[in-house]
Amino acid sequence: MKSLKIGDLIASLPIVQGGMGVGISLSGLASAVANEGGVGVISSAGLGLIYKDAKLSVAESAIVGLKEELRKARERTKGIIGVNVMVAMTNFADMVRTAVKERADIIFSGAGLPLNLPSFLTEGAKTKLAPIVSSARAAKLLCEKWWSEYRYTPDAIVVEGPKAGGHLGYKNDQIFAEEFSLEHTVPQVVDTVEKFANEHDCHIPVIAAGGIYTGEDIYRIMELGAEGVQMGTRFVTTEECDADIRFKEAYINATEQDIEIIQSPVGMPGRAVRSSFLESVKEGLKKPKQCAFNCIRTCDVVHSPYCIMLALYNAFKGRLEQGYAFAGANAWRAEKIESVKSLMQSLTAEYEEFVSKLRRK
Repeated sequence: MKSLKIGDLIASLPIVQGGMGVGISLSGLASAVANEGGVGVISSAGLGLIYKDAKLSVAESAIVGLKEELRKARERTKGIIGVNVMVAMTNFADMVRTAVKERADIIFSGAGLPLNLPSFLTEGAKTKLAPIVSSARAAKLLCEKWWSEYRYTPDAIVVEGPKAGGHLGYKNDQIFAEEFSLEHTVPQVVDTVEKFANEHDCHIPVIAAGGIYTGEDIYRIMELGAEGVQMGTRFVTTEECDADIRFKEAYINATEQDIEIIQSPVGMPGRAVRSSFLESVKEGLKKPKQCAFNCIRTCDVVHSPYCIMLALYNAFKGRLEQGYAFAGANAWRAEKIESVKSLMQSLTAEYEEFVSKLRRK
């Protein structure tokens, strides 16, 4: 595999570990991926609950949590460590400012277009910025906005397809439509980004995400112009993943039919593993008493059937009867729990084996 270059950062393997909240990808997983030559990513979602301190507000606890996770990651690796910050989070600005101040290598930001992300960079900051988009149109809009407002070009762009886990940047009728598939969208985004980069004499690598599971998948999507891939689901069933063992087992025990599209309280479709909790939601048995976290701007607690923050936190802790596991379309293919090292070696071997097979033809 080729290395992935993002500005002056070089990952020896073109693999970015997706930022998965709440608590699924923290310093443990991120540092393990970074140590194997990939880009490790800490999710900032839910840190205020994970690090809740009675003396602090949820927002203040989140800042403490992100600082602590970055500190722990830095103790474990000298590799590349990023932070994922969702635009839809009410503490978006706090998390971005903290990541920059704590010298995170790169910020990945989606769940909305991070149109003002460059405004948070301070003088001398070396943190790279990588927005997450779902279309060439969004990539073009963002590139032009960043340049016109901040004279800043993205350091990388992640294009996430509809087979991803968690919240999806697509309408329900687009999720299974061929015209919105990752394979269809990547060349469009690459073409759009290359034109912009050429106009501004810079290089912006496109990273493909959503449904990529094997080394062959990595090869095929990079043949379409992507310079790297982002993988989340595949890293859940690793020893170093920060989730409870029961969360990981939900993937291993799932069948293809268990991976379903749900309507999240935040107003977006999402992909998750079927659970008794989700079944009770369908039956109308769940109802939040109040909003304790004010975590997502678009969440309407009055009409929400449950608190998504608590549901995802419970899943992270292994209490799946009180929550559910977000998962990519291929989560059901997981068969075992292995180390990050073993997984990265397998992906590399699969990639090289496929390349050799093509050469023999």
